[in-house]
Amino acid sequence: MTRHIVLGNQLLLVNIDKWFQVRDIYYPYVGLENHVLGHAHKIGIFVDGIFSWINEDDWIKSPAYKNDTLVTENKATNKNLGLKLILEENVYCEDNIFLRKITIKNERSYKRNIRLFFNQDFHLYGTGIGDTAVYQMDHNVIIHYKRSRYFLVGALKSDEKNGFTSDIEDYAIGESETGYLEGTFRDAEDGVLSRNPVAQGSVDSTVGVSLEVPGNSSNTAYYYMTVGQNFDDVYRLHDYLMDVGAEAILNHSEECQRSWVNHTSTDLSNLDSRLATLYKRSLLIIKTQYDIHGAIIAANDSDNLQFNRDTYSYMWSRDGALVAIALINAGFAEFTKPFFRFCRDVLWWEGCMLHKYNPDKTLGSSWHPWVEDGKPALPIQEDETALVIYALWKYYESTGDLDFIKELYDPLVKNAVFFMDDYRYPNSLPRESYDLWEERRGIYTFTSATVYAGLTSAEKISDLFNDTEICNICRSRYFPLRNAILKELFDRDKEIFIRGLKYQKHNPDQKEIDHTIDSSIYAIFEFGLLSADDEKVTNTMKNIENKLWINKSGGVARYENDHYHKVLDKSIGNPWIICTLWLAKWYIKKSESISELDKALDLINWVADCSLETGIMPEQVNPLTRESISVAPLTWSHAEFVDTVTKYIGKTKKLESKT
Repeated sequence: MTRHIVLGNQLLLVNIDKWFQVRDIYYPYVGLENHVLGHAHKIGIFVDGIFSWINEDDWIKSPAYKNDTLVTENKATNKNLGLKLILEENVYCEDNIFLRKITIKNERSYKRNIRLFFNQDFHLYGTGIGDTAVYQMDHNVIIHYKRSRYFLVGALKSDEKNGFTSDIEDYAIGESETGYLEGTFRDAEDGVLSRNPVAQGSVDSTVGVSLEVPGNSSNTAYYYMTVGQNFDDVYRLHDYLMDVGAEAILNHSEECQRSWVNHTSTDLSNLDSRLATLYKRSLLIIKTQYDIHGAIIAANDSDNLQFNRDTYSYMWSRDGALVAIALINAGFAEFTKPFFRFCRDVLWWEGCMLHKYNPDKTLGSSWHPWVEDGKPALPIQEDETALVIYALWKYYESTGDLDFIKELYDPLVKNAVFFMDDYRYPNSLPRESYDLWEERRGIYTFTSATVYAGLTSAEKISDLFNDTEICNICRSRYFPLRNAILKELFDRDKEIFIRGLKYQKHNPDQKEIDHTIDSSIYAIFEFGLLSADDEKVTNTMKNIENKLWINKSGGVARYENDHYHKVLDKSIGNPWIICTLWLAKWYIKKSESISELDKALDLINWVADCSLETGIMPEQVNPLTRESISVAPLTWSHAEFVDTVTKYIGKTKKLESKT
């Protein structure tokens, strides 16, 4: 379940797998409508009477990005055919154009005719029902469409700016996945296509281009796809591409991405080049998962459908807030404003965030019930509300943008404060909600620490407007909350914080303790409740490291006996990227000398080692092989990497200044 390549402009997202097949296309929201849904868009080669799809095993493939960009430099070599391909791909930064530049090197000594075939297997709106594909002779292109989703496909053999529209020399459109009809990709395998001009229902298409390539020389072709909501949209973009040239669009995208990512405020000059590259790559990948309308999507790898018939293509406001904080700390605070506006717009009428949201601001699917013990219950994770307010204060600290805070103050901040103040027990602990792993309902240390951070942040925000009512609510709430956490969620016998508890029949005098060792308890120091070097924190974090460290592969598991995608029956679970970085953050925060930072750097390097060769980070890894498990990329993994490295560099400079 991995995507080795992600390309996007916050409206159009294209995911490519390790076999160089397009596997996901999202438009016009990142994470909402997947118009491929995991079906493969393939590239084929016909030469010397032999046909081969480049996803086949006899092609040696090496996926890569160019430095500081998301322009690919994918390489595929077939020694049996004597061919080498370089694929430079990107989604245009300024409009919805997906481009592939394919350079073919003929490694034989004689001239050869090489035919390139591009197969499209759209499932528009994610269904593949009632689609139409049609060949348009006037522009020599194929268009797949349904309702208000249009995808125009064409090819070029050169990058001249004038005098032609498209260089498609062969094409076929047909039914797919219907009876015995597999699709037109089968039609391509004899090197000649049927030229059927239209099909409807469940359809695919294939286009072909021929190149003459001299011996030991190269030639180039371009594949392009323009995306819009009607014929005018896709033809306008087609005409624009023909006017400025495919090469100019690729170059401009590369320049835009380099310019954006190099505006980071983090000084990477003294960081190992591998980590600096991965830091920038992570920022660029985060950007592709951030819909332009404000939703920061958890992950857009559709292979997860095979696991639970749902995806990670939602916005959890907790994940989004932590991603926003990473962006703010890296110098991209202005970039996070749509996220906060999104949260303002979807806040539940009681003042809290619900489970998760679609990128169009509708409520996402959920497994949280609205009833508990025969009574109405909010299906929430309260940390999702608190962390948005905490992140908003981080935004203000970075920018001093009072006008933006004022815009959100009444509808978001005040309503969230009223909710956090009301949703509590008399002893000030939050009422039951689901933990951040969304698996159990209770009162958790992570949640309680984030509510503390949300209230302290809300107090600072309300003080900007001299709002004594909100200030007083926050103060009267977070001091008792801190005391309650130290009293109720700290195990005095073991001298560590517990994962959580549950009051039986909601009576604080009767409680059930959850002693499970859980990496999320790092929240105690991360959100300011105690300092990182406090003895209680030290004991807790050492216990987490001792009990959750995976000896075979390294890395930290989520919690004891975690069954999610578990590889080894007798293990505690798989190592997670975010959990390992939480441990690194503790080492960073408590370090008092440069040498003490070495442990944190080791953990950062472990994460780099577990990333794919393209820099894509998964959710978790195999404890035996370090291979990716579950979705990739996971936006949260990249955000935690960015934030941890930012903190590592900041602490290094601080300690160096003291020497």
